[in-house]
Amino acid sequence: MSDHHRHQQQEPAAGEEFWDARYSESDRIWSGKPNEVLVREAADLTPGRALDIGCGEGADAVWLARQGWHVTGTDISGVALERAARHAEEAQLADRVELQRHDLAQSFPAGEFDLVSACFLHSYGDFPRERILRTAAAAVAPGGVLLVAGHAGGPSWDPDKHADIHFPTPDEVLAQLELPEGGWEVLLAETYDQTMTGPDGRPATRPDNALKVRRLR
Repeated sequence: MSDHHRHQQQEPAAGEEFWDARYSESDRIWSGKPNEVLVREAADLTPGRALDIGCGEGADAVWLARQGWHVTGTDISGVALERAARHAEEAQLADRVELQRHDLAQSFPAGEFDLVSACFLHSYGDFPRERILRTAAAAVAPGGVLLVAGHAGGPSWDPDKHADIHFPTPDEVLAQLELPEGGWEVLLAETYDQTMTGPDGRPATRPDNALKVRRLR
């Protein structure tokens, strides 16, 4: 394995064990396709250095690399990162994708990035999402962009799924980021219906939120 794919080793944590087990349930748990919100919102950005938080099996990181970005992908699961490494190698983009293993509650990739993407950074238990997103914002270089996408509710075939969970609105995420006044501009703050295929194979939707902000200085 190349140096690009040597993962930062840490003591196993409960979150890591959970996600390793989740990924080990099957050969691939995600679609292998990049998140549509990332494809849509990164299309107008000039490629530079990107950070993909919670990169999973690497679909977003590989897509960004294919567009010309140099990508750092991070995840808590070593199983997911091994798959992301294979995905990058198979796409002949391993030289543009660096993978690091972090429990983001404990550590965070170093450096500044022209794009920081946090798509569907949901987890279970005591997960300090707000603090992690504030750290993500601090990693954005002047002129760079932070993209945060998350679920806004249950899928159309089970709208009450996760009814006990509060999914923050884009405005709530913006407030949680505690960005300095005058230092950022909001490029997008919306709730939209994401198309998907339901468990019965029929077309379905799920409401999702997206916030895109640019650091001015």
